[in-house]
Amino acid sequence: MNEPANLVPGRREATVEVHRPTPLAPVPSAPVVPVQPNTIPAVASVVLPDGRVVTGYALEPAKPEPDTAKPPVSRAAVNIALGGIGFGASCGGLFLLTAFITALTALITQLITLVAVIFGGWVAVQVFSASGHRSGTTVHIRKAIFKRNHFHH
Repeated sequence: MNEPANLVPGRREATVEVHRPTPLAPVPSAPVVPVQPNTIPAVASVVLPDGRVVTGYALEPAKPEPDTAKPPVSRAAVNIALGGIGFGASCGGLFLLTAFITALTALITQLITLVAVIFGGWVAVQVFSASGHRSGTTVHIRKAIFKRNHFHH
């Protein structure tokens, strides 16, 4: 069984230390200084419900910047900026279009090469297989006909 650290083993009672808060002496309430409306005093005082007075510096309210502080943007500057954005976008689009056309050209070239290799292989198979056995292949040369190794005119 776990025993608390302040207990002595074998003893059941513990020493308990009791703390009692010390009451504050009542502070006589200070007279409230009348403040004129629409003015902020340099030092503000607040009277708490128990009669104590808290004094501090008042914060200055944030003042908005006047609109005249910012120079107006000219119409020409806006047009130049928008033209630059449009030019950059069109350059990017042209670059993508050029890259697409280049890739498409490479794909078409590879497809043509593939078709040429396949067709060339098919022609080679037809030529070499026809001469390998004696079939009825007809070859026309100068209006002469060779059929099964016999000349016919």
